[in-house]
Amino acid sequence: MPRWRKSDREGVVSYRLARQRTIDAVAAGHRQQHEVCDAQPELRRVALHHATPLSDPCPLCEGDDLVMVTFAFGPGLPKAGRCVADQSELSRLRRRAKPTSCYRVEVCRQCWWNHLRESFELTSSPVAQTAP
Repeated sequence: MPRWRKSDREGVVSYRLARQRTIDAVAAGHRQQHEVCDAQPELRRVALHHATPLSDPCPLCEGDDLVMVTFAFGPGLPKAGRCVADQSELSRLRRRAKPTSCYRVEVCRQCWWNHLRESFELTSSPVAQTAP
């Protein structure tokens, strides 16, 4: 999985706790697996063709085909977002100097589990630190 530079991901919002809550609800029988393994057709297409493999197994089916997809939203981008395939695309989006929100979704290509993993804002340059 490519590593984003820290300046690429300032202000990351993690959805790890919400993810675990969903997994726990399935394990406890409060939710059915088919309710959370419901990736939409476009997400499935992107997961099959433009995703980054993860080393973790799927938290539900324990399959080894868990991937991460990144979408960018902002002025001048398609309403449905733009799939960000690699670091160079992320750098091109930053150079646009327009506000861009990025969302990373994990998807299992075996059972179609999917969950928002994190979100972050792209900035054209790191935020300047001011001295106290």
